[in-house]
Amino acid sequence: MTTPLFSSLLDPMLDAGFKGYPHTAAPRRASEVAQAGWNVLAGDLPLPIALIQREALEHNVGWMQRQVRGWGIDLAPHGKTTMSPQLFQRQIEAGAWGITFATVKQLALGVAAGVQRALIANQVFGDDDLAGIQALLEAQRGLRVAFLVDSVAQLDLIEQWSDAHAGCQPFEVLIEIGVPGGRSGCRTHEEAVALAARLHASAAVKLVGIECYEGLGAQGRSEADVPYAQALMARVQAIALHCDAAGWFEADEVLLTAGGSAIFDLVAPMLRPALAKPVRGLLRSGCYVTHDHGFYKRMVSVVNQRCGCADGEGLRPAMEVWAAVQSRPEPGLAIVAVGKRDISFDLDLPVPFARAPRGSLQPQPVPAGWKITGLNDQHAYLRWDAADEAGAPQVGERIGLGISHPCTTFDKWHWMPVVERDYTVSGAVSMHF
Repeated sequence: MTTPLFSSLLDPMLDAGFKGYPHTAAPRRASEVAQAGWNVLAGDLPLPIALIQREALEHNVGWMQRQVRGWGIDLAPHGKTTMSPQLFQRQIEAGAWGITFATVKQLALGVAAGVQRALIANQVFGDDDLAGIQALLEAQRGLRVAFLVDSVAQLDLIEQWSDAHAGCQPFEVLIEIGVPGGRSGCRTHEEAVALAARLHASAAVKLVGIECYEGLGAQGRSEADVPYAQALMARVQAIALHCDAAGWFEADEVLLTAGGSAIFDLVAPMLRPALAKPVRGLLRSGCYVTHDHGFYKRMVSVVNQRCGCADGEGLRPAMEVWAAVQSRPEPGLAIVAVGKRDISFDLDLPVPFARAPRGSLQPQPVPAGWKITGLNDQHAYLRWDAADEAGAPQVGERIGLGISHPCTTFDKWHWMPVVERDYTVSGAVSMHF
């Protein structure tokens, strides 16, 4: 039965209290936004506005699903990228096995929105988090949740909680394999084997698989990334083979999972080693859903070369942020009314790619020399050759900005319109960070 919470997550009420929603428009359900007839370039929504191009979004969701199917594995995309119930639903409907989260709070939101299989790609050990997972498992028939373990110290905390809560279900866990200088995860084979033995002996947990994250070591150069990924996945496979031979996996199938959004093609084919038990490889890439105009565009261009994808066949930027020029205070400088509160800046500064003069419904490419050189909370510094005043931006002109790292643009908005190529609003998604 559909619950009020389920309905409010998948079809929330939007109103002028949401940044980017028209100031004088009546409240509408997300499912009713298309009926308003709004167009971003017609000035129907206040700027700045972050938006999603529908065709590019649908292309990306379908493209990644076809890729994993070709590799013989499944997809459990990272939900922390978007924290959008509507996008979770699109990904699952397209064939995703489940959704990955980073915290129990994110998991609870996903479960409320209908997610039935989930990974927490992080260590869980806090009393409240362990209780939260147990409550979800008890409340949701058929729910499956697995999280990461990388130390006996973490296992001790899980066992202490379980000992104090008789009758709780054993937690499904995966051993995380880490890399020197990286984040969490076992650094050596011996450490992982010793942990696996303890996990198998524990009544508090069930060992169901092995996990790693390769993204932090990606350089975007095949000559470096290929041997790096192969070495990491060889470690993952070696511990999986050891645990399988020892009979330590306690599930009908073994989960092997990896996958950021930069070199996913290099780890994907190595997620199905030959074990005595069936293996389900799970790729956790999340940023593919909207891709970007910067960091991931550069990284995935190399993926496309390795996969033999022609121009336009691979992932496409689906997220844009549009803002208006508010001031021309000096030659060669325009101040655009958008800033750190609205757009990603953690990996690269935004990239201007389109312009639309006030009153125009037709965006045009910007000159090659235009560049965002800095951001304040609400202001962006757009610069160009001061000698080129003929093509300079004008006050009131709208500028389309591409991003790097979609995660840190999604978390600055509570909703985004979904638009057609002509920027007519045809839908909406909501975010819940």
